[in-house]
Amino acid sequence: MGLDFIVPDSLRRTFRSLYNRNYLLLWIGTVVSSSGDWMDQIALNWLVLELTNSPLSLGLVNLWRAIPVIFLIPLGGVAADHWSRRKILMITQSIAMCLAFVLGALVTTGLVKIWEIYLIAASRGAVMSFNLPARQAIINDLVPKDELPNAIALNSATHNLTRVLGPSLGGILIVLLGVDWLFYLNGLSFLAILQTLHLLKEVSTGGGLKKSNPLQELKGGFLFLKGNKLLRYLVFLAVIPMFFGQPYMTMLAVFAHSVLRIGPAGLGMLTSTAALGSIAGALVVASRRREPRIGYMIGGMIFFGMALLLFSLSTWVMTSMLFLFLAGASNMTYSSTNNTLLQTNVPDAYRGRVLSMLFINRGLVPLGTAMTGLLAEIMGAPKALGTMALILMFLGGMAMIMRPGISQ
Repeated sequence: MGLDFIVPDSLRRTFRSLYNRNYLLLWIGTVVSSSGDWMDQIALNWLVLELTNSPLSLGLVNLWRAIPVIFLIPLGGVAADHWSRRKILMITQSIAMCLAFVLGALVTTGLVKIWEIYLIAASRGAVMSFNLPARQAIINDLVPKDELPNAIALNSATHNLTRVLGPSLGGILIVLLGVDWLFYLNGLSFLAILQTLHLLKEVSTGGGLKKSNPLQELKGGFLFLKGNKLLRYLVFLAVIPMFFGQPYMTMLAVFAHSVLRIGPAGLGMLTSTAALGSIAGALVVASRRREPRIGYMIGGMIFFGMALLLFSLSTWVMTSMLFLFLAGASNMTYSSTNNTLLQTNVPDAYRGRVLSMLFINRGLVPLGTAMTGLLAEIMGAPKALGTMALILMFLGGMAMIMRPGISQ
């Protein structure tokens, strides 16, 4: 009661989902584990560039991670509707922890080769295919329905908070400890999410489908999506534009290494700046009283493309950081609103399968990164990223024209 008196109403409204014990547990575990993931990502990108000095190789690592996601994530959606989401998360997080330790050991012993990195990337993609639908769908099990939009926005803010904590530490720790220690620290960070998932053992988390043929369940999910115009539109906007926009995060390693020439610590700074913008965008969405709107989402997507275009043209560190902040904020406004609209319009019986379609973007983003890497080899990173940004802005304009004829 005393805390409620001290905390302003606007702040309580923004963070109201954290008043739910179970969601708070998941949030704490996610902060620690995702921070480790981002340290790992910074280290992996830098390791690939040190081994190959090739933006194309950086794109190919992401391509190898993408291939399993594209083919397996629909089955991950079926699993999230069929079995306990908590148990799925515990299994996938345990496997991911082992992969982090294996990668660290390969670097420590000097045995690491680029093909081994490709193999580990593919294994991570397979794990991600089952982890992502369960991780997103479990939010619905932990908060009341009227708090779901706030919980989704806070989940996005949390993900991006870790993009500040992880890269900020990661860039410094590469210099102080070496790349291998970041993989070990990532492995240890999984213990936090495993512990919080263990504490959720009394919560009903998915498993609502009757035992039936998984292929029939998968077909049922596609048929449901095919028959719903709004959900088809939202899934399209979640998947296709990210192919052209989201690869900028991986390309930051190229900009830090070859364009701005600011080293691994500078890479951490660039990544953290984009993440700070994403946090700001997510918190704005979380604090909004109005229901999410399609026009608001598309505006965020167009502005995202504009900010990326300006970043690609910048050769000064400070202006680059400003445009990255704006890119992060507008990207999160767009993606968080999209996610909220999807979650609030899909029945729980189809939640995992529809959200698995949403997370196909995790497969297409690495494909987009591979394309951007190829373009960077041909025309340079700035022109490659600028080209992708222009396509993203065009898609935003087309999405505005083709929006469904509803009040949103």
